[in-house]
Amino acid sequence: MEKKALIILTFVFVALSGLQAQTAYDKKLNSLYKNTVPQIKSSDVKLKMEEGKQIVLLDTRSPEEYQVSHLPGARFVDYKAFQSADVKQIDKNAEIVVYCTVGYRSERIGEKLLEMGFTNVKNLYGGIFQWANEERTLLNSRNQPTDSVHTYSRSWSSWLQHGVKVY
Repeated sequence: MEKKALIILTFVFVALSGLQAQTAYDKKLNSLYKNTVPQIKSSDVKLKMEEGKQIVLLDTRSPEEYQVSHLPGARFVDYKAFQSADVKQIDKNAEIVVYCTVGYRSERIGEKLLEMGFTNVKNLYGGIFQWANEERTLLNSRNQPTDSVHTYSRSWSSWLQHGVKVY
C-alpha cells in the first residue's frame, strides 16, 4: 500500500511541477501580449489542419528561424521586412494564423493585417514554442520532419521544453 501511495504522490508532484512551469510560461506570454489580435491554441490549429479546413499560416520570424523549422504549410513573411505586397494574394476574409517564436512579433504582424482590412486574423498562442512543446510536427527547409527549433536567443531557449534548441 505504501508503494502505491508513493507512486501517486510522485505523479501528483510531477503533474504540479509541469503545471507550475506552464503557469510561468503563461505569465511570461501574458506580459508580452497586448491582446490586440485574437489568440488561437495550437490544438485548435492542429484540429483545423486535420479536418482540412482552409487556413493560412504565416510564419513571421526571420529567414534563419524559418529555415530551421516551421509549421506544415506555413508561408514565410519576414517580420523585419513585412510589406502589404507579401499578403496581397490572400483573400481578406481568409482565416489567417500568424506565429513567431512565442507570439510577440506575430501579434505585431497581426495588427498590421487587421489594419489592412483582413477580417479573420489570429495569433498562435505561445508561438512555435508551444507547438513544439506539445510535440506537434515541424518541418525543416527541405519540408522534412524535424525536432529542431530556432530559439531566437539563448535567454528565450529556457521556454522550449521539447525539441533541439538551435541558436
